[in-house]
Amino acid sequence: MSDPMGQAVYDFYHSGKAEMIIVDSNYTEGEEMDPAIFFRGIAEMSAIEVTALDHCRGSVIDVGAGAGCHALELQNRNLRVTAVDKSELSCEVMRERGIREVICSDIFDITAGRYDTILMLMNGTGIAGTLEGLSRLLRHLKTLLAPGGQILLDSSDISYLFTEEDGSVWIDLSRENYYGEMIYEMTYENVRSEKFFWLFVDCDTLCETAIRLGFSCTRIADGENGEYLARLLPAR
Repeated sequence: MSDPMGQAVYDFYHSGKAEMIIVDSNYTEGEEMDPAIFFRGIAEMSAIEVTALDHCRGSVIDVGAGAGCHALELQNRNLRVTAVDKSELSCEVMRERGIREVICSDIFDITAGRYDTILMLMNGTGIAGTLEGLSRLLRHLKTLLAPGGQILLDSSDISYLFTEEDGSVWIDLSRENYYGEMIYEMTYENVRSEKFFWLFVDCDTLCETAIRLGFSCTRIADGENGEYLARLLPAR
């Protein structure tokens, strides 16, 4: 399976430099992602990320951990953290960086363990792919929570991408396929991924989905371009 992001993470870690990751989607093309973003320290992280890390407690599982920047920070705070990513190259890098508990797996294949905090950052809802996938993801994450556990995740309302300066909207935001269900394809040097769904979900829709599945949902931080951080707790 091709792994452009994992290859970029691996190259950057071992050489200190890497070409940009090129991201194409059904809305945009040729966007560049700097692999250095996966190696930021706490001083370089966004306010949403810092707030999320400050709210972590107990045993933490960092889902989609990448190069482990969040897991490493939590480990340095003496929290027990398990870093999960399905990229073998990324997991190799995390182990080399000193992260003690690394699992190379799709989150849906993890069925053991009970965590006080499930952490999903850098558009944590993305791996759900679609709104239907979001329901499936939240149902699964609920089975991994310890009593009193929490889910911390971030996403963005990307409706602003379709809004002109005069307030007019150039796509039908109420159409059958939710506007935040994007189709991505990534390329790093000569490594290209298959196309995959990646979900950006507005906070109201996230909370509606979460409440329907037996969670409470609280928006606890906001960014500058529709980004937000939410905390989900199983309803008592």
